[in-house]
Amino acid sequence: MASVFQRDKIKGMFAAFDVNGDGYLQRDDFEALVVRWSRLPRVAAGAELRATLEAVLMGWWESLLAHGDANGDGRVDLDELLALVDELPGMVAAVSTTADTIFDAVDENGDGRISHSEHQRLVETWNGQSVDTDGIFDLLDLDGDGYLSRSEFALLWVQFWISDDPAEPGNLLCGRIPGQRHADALEG
Repeated sequence: MASVFQRDKIKGMFAAFDVNGDGYLQRDDFEALVVRWSRLPRVAAGAELRATLEAVLMGWWESLLAHGDANGDGRVDLDELLALVDELPGMVAAVSTTADTIFDAVDENGDGRISHSEHQRLVETWNGQSVDTDGIFDLLDLDGDGYLSRSEFALLWVQFWISDDPAEPGNLLCGRIPGQRHADALEG
């Protein structure tokens, strides 16, 4: 059963993915996500990475539909998604395999690390709108070098999807969690 923290986190993720705002995740939402992510320079139409990212996003949809559509109506509502939360810890390998693709999509200049501005672009692409991320990047930059390495990102990515611990910084990878004082707790 999802904790209050997980529920808040999943609600934020659900809102980011429910592109048309109808209260359901459907195939067309994920197709719209592909378009949104394709605005990143390394994922633009014709870019080699675009096909890989599209496969990841549409794979998320296929997996979500297969495991989450409890009533078989071809769409997933928030309650159906929340019912999957208990399965997430058993999906570490599946989650971590998508980290490299997302990292490559966000690493705009291809230097093998994510800068503060590249992270900001990740959060805004994820949420589909401008988002205040003041103070978040410093919490994510685990070694304090001013960048997220591929290994830092992979750890944060797994924490984002699986963690039920508000103190783990990866929960902030895609922006603040509505209803939580997570960033404040990490800073203090």
